[in-house]
Amino acid sequence: MKLILPFFLLLSIFTNTQNNYPQDYFSNPLDIPLILSGTFAELRSNHFHSGIDIKTQQRRGLKVNASANGFVSRIKVSHYGYGKALYITHPNGYTTVYAHLQKFEPEIEAYVKKYQYENESYEIEMFPKAGTLPVLKDSLVAYSGNSGGSGGPHLHYEIRDKEERPINPMLFGIDIKDSTNPIVKSIFVYPLDEKSFVKQNNTKQKLRLIPLKNGDYTTKSIEAIGNIGFGIETIDRQDLAANSNGVYNIQTFFNGSRNFELDFKRFSFDETKHLNQLIDYEHYATKKQRIQKLFKINNPLSIFKSTINNGFIAIEDSTYSVYKIRVADYKNNESWVTINIKGTKQGIPKPEKQKITPYFIKANQTINLKEGNFSVDLYKNTFYDDFYMDFKVKNDTLTLHKNIKAAKKNFSISYDVSKYSNDDKNKLYIARLIGYKKYPAYTHTKRKENLLTANTKTLGTYTLAMDTIKPTITAVNFKKGQWLSKYRYLKIKIDDKGSGISNYRATINGKWILMEYDYKTKTLTHDFNDGIINDTKNNLKVIVTDNVGNNSTFETLFYRK
Repeated sequence: MKLILPFFLLLSIFTNTQNNYPQDYFSNPLDIPLILSGTFAELRSNHFHSGIDIKTQQRRGLKVNASANGFVSRIKVSHYGYGKALYITHPNGYTTVYAHLQKFEPEIEAYVKKYQYENESYEIEMFPKAGTLPVLKDSLVAYSGNSGGSGGPHLHYEIRDKEERPINPMLFGIDIKDSTNPIVKSIFVYPLDEKSFVKQNNTKQKLRLIPLKNGDYTTKSIEAIGNIGFGIETIDRQDLAANSNGVYNIQTFFNGSRNFELDFKRFSFDETKHLNQLIDYEHYATKKQRIQKLFKINNPLSIFKSTINNGFIAIEDSTYSVYKIRVADYKNNESWVTINIKGTKQGIPKPEKQKITPYFIKANQTINLKEGNFSVDLYKNTFYDDFYMDFKVKNDTLTLHKNIKAAKKNFSISYDVSKYSNDDKNKLYIARLIGYKKYPAYTHTKRKENLLTANTKTLGTYTLAMDTIKPTITAVNFKKGQWLSKYRYLKIKIDDKGSGISNYRATINGKWILMEYDYKTKTLTHDFNDGIINDTKNNLKVIVTDNVGNNSTFETLFYRK
C-alpha cells in the first residue's frame, strides 16, 4: 500500500522531471536506436559513471556524429580509461565527449597521427584551438570502438557544463525507451551509535524483503531504539536491455515527511571519489555488492538533497513509525519500500565491544606507523572516520588492516632496501597481495637511494616483491622473412608475468613507428596505411620494458612492396 502524501510533497517529488537544459540542441551521436548498457552516475569502482554507455550492436566501426555545431577542443589517446576520446565544445558552453573510439574521422585521424609521430608516442593529449577542427551538427567525427578500459564495444557519451561537470544527457532530450520500474534487491538497517539497537542487536542487519503484487516492496516489521539508518541495493533496467543500471533518484520519508534524497543529475569529478563513503564500503569490499547508505556521515557529495538530520531516524520507546523509500528512474518509473518500525528498548543488551589495537587512527591527524623495514605515512584527512587499525609487520610482509575502510586520498608505504645488493635493489617493488592465492599485484613504486615508496588508497596486505623475468615478445600474424605486401596490419603480442609492462618502442629500419597497444589482448598493432614504410626490406625492432626495468628486444626481418 502506497503512502498517501500531501499535494505539496507530491509536487516536490516530481520536480526532478523539470529542467532548464536545452531539449532540441543536441542530437543522438549514433545513427541507430539508442539502447544503453550503462546509465549516468551509476555506481562504478571508486567513481560515478560520468556519461551514458550506448550499445553499438556488439560491433565496432559505427559512425559517431557530432551532437551539435562546435569545434574539437581536446583529443586524448591512452591505453586505459577512455582509450581514444574526442571532446567537442559548443557555442552554448557545453562540451560533448565521445570515448572508447576505434578511430577518428580522416581529417582528425591525420591530425592526431601527425602529432603522435612528431612526439613518438601512442599516448597523447591535445587541445586544438577553436578554428583548427570545426565540426557541424550530425557530421562524422569518429567511429565507435572498444579502446581503453572498455569491457565491450560501445560508445561512452557525455555532456559537460562550463565547469567540466558531467550532466545526465537525458536531461537534454536524449530519449531512451523505459517503462520498467527499478528493482530493489536488498535492504539493510544500521544502528548508528552504541546506544542504538535493531532487534536487540547493535550491528548492521539485512531485512527480509517482501515483493508486493503491485510491484512495490515491504519488509518484516522491525523493533528498534535510538538512531538508525537504512541502506539499499537497487538497480534499474530499460525496456530493450537486460543490463543492471543505476537509478536516477532515491527519496526517503519518515512518518510522511521527506528526510533524505539522492539526486543523480550532475556531479563534479573532484567529488566522485566520495562514492566510497556513500556505499557501505566494507560490504562492497567483502561481498562485491554496493549498498547505498540512505544517511550521510562525513560525506561532501553534492548529490545529497533535502537531508533532515543527515537521514538519521530517531526511534523512541513505545512508538510506531513508518519509513518509506522511493526509488525512481529518469522516466519516473518508481518502486516503493515500506518498513514498519516499533520503538522498544526491552531486552536491550550491552553493545558489542569494539576491537582495540595499539594504533588508533584519527582522521584529522597525520600519523606515521613504523615497524621493521616498513614505514607508513597516513596524512591528515586520508580517511573519513577514526578507527583502530590492524598494523603489523612480519619479515617482508606488511598487514595494513583489511580493505574495509574507504580512503579519501593516497597514503604512502615505504620500505628500506639497504640490506639488499645493488643488483637486487633495481628489481624490487612493493606489491599488494590479492585474491585467495595472495598474488603480488604491482603497486606503482619509486626508488630514491635505499627507499622504495608506493602511494595507494587501498588498505590490505603488502609485501616486498622481486621481478627478474623479462617481458615476452611474439609475432602474431607473420613470420621472419615473410612478404607482407598484402597485409594491412602488423601484430605483435607482448606480456610480462611479474611487475607488468611499463613501456614499449618499435622501429622499422631505425625509424619510429606507431603501434597501438591493447592491454586487454596484450597486442601491439601497426597500420601499414600510415605510409611510413617505403622500403622493400624491413628490419623490425621492438623493445619492451617492465615496471622494474627488465627489458626484452625482438628483432626480425620482413619484406613489402
